Amino acid sequence: MGVSSTTPHLLRAARGEVVDRPPVWMMRQAGRYMKAYRDLRDKYPSFRDRSEIPEVAIEVSLQPWKAFQPDGVILFSDIVTPLPGLGIGMDIAEGKGPIIDSPLRTQEQIDRLRPLEPEADLPFIKTILQALRSEVGDKSTVLGFVGAPWTLAAYAVEGKGSKTYSIIKNMAFSDPTILHQLLAKLADAIAIYARYQIDSGAQVVQMFDSWAGQLSPQDYDTFALPYQQRVFQQVKQTHPDTPLILLVSGSAGVLERMAISGADIVTVDWAVDMADARARLGKQVKVQGNLDPGVLFGSKQFIRDRILDTVRKAGNWGHILNLGHGVLPETPEENVAFFFETAKELNLAGVKS
Repeated sequence: MGVSSTTPHLLRAARGEVVDRPPVWMMRQAGRYMKAYRDLRDKYPSFRDRSEIPEVAIEVSLQPWKAFQPDGVILFSDIVTPLPGLGIGMDIAEGKGPIIDSPLRTQEQIDRLRPLEPEADLPFIKTILQALRSEVGDKSTVLGFVGAPWTLAAYAVEGKGSKTYSIIKNMAFSDPTILHQLLAKLADAIAIYARYQIDSGAQVVQMFDSWAGQLSPQDYDTFALPYQQRVFQQVKQTHPDTPLILLVSGSAGVLERMAISGADIVTVDWAVDMADARARLGKQVKVQGNLDPGVLFGSKQFIRDRILDTVRKAGNWGHILNLGHGVLPETPEENVAFFFETAKELNLAGVKS
């Protein structure tokens, strides 16, 4: 049988091994569509409490594992979680997302940022990841996650979520020197944070560059890609065997660029047909995705058909089945359950590559 018989499914596929079915998990699989989560949210109304009190975050992370047995169990957290460690004060407002206390607009503010010290700044992360590893054993793969430099810079500079990104684009296009300093500091902090997650038990790490799809390709090449590479290169130096996933929201225009980030796996959203994505990325690039989360509002037959379509187009190697983005809050739990059941009954033997 060899070593791989006890290696979990997702980790094997992420490493490029041939598997009998595509592994499956969902982004935002812990959260608002689950009654168990909403009940816990009533008890702990602060998102930071839910994600930073270890026993609560462990419980939330494991809710979908107990309900659906996904092939990936992801740390319940937020991409802005490490920012206070750099000296960037923030809170996470329910339904609104992160709010930064004093948005970074000046050289002085960027000079004052300090290096991340995860043992001191984020000790709860280690407790949570170790508990998840011990709970799922070799039955599932524990995923960590981090935000990418451009997206964290956008939060830090804008001060909150944005539709236009006009403040950070103003900085990018009129005073790029300051922004490049910020991006470099964030990249180094994120690399330290990703390594800490791996040392604490994460077997795969996904980086979310949620807002990089808001950049034109030439600006992506200046402000997003080099800093993704800076993070991934540092992580690979110390942890060469840990698979790394890159997600960019609205990535259709930069898909090929994602393949040169240093990530092992590229997340594809539903704006790109999976067969087209495979052709554009080349046979050697592994992919994750790419069902429209709205598909889970359809009938069971519709959900099954769409899963089969994606899996056929992805072929029988290097594919992790997932939604193209997070599961939507109103999604019926029984449809989530059906998504996982259907995925686990697949057999790649009959799928053409």
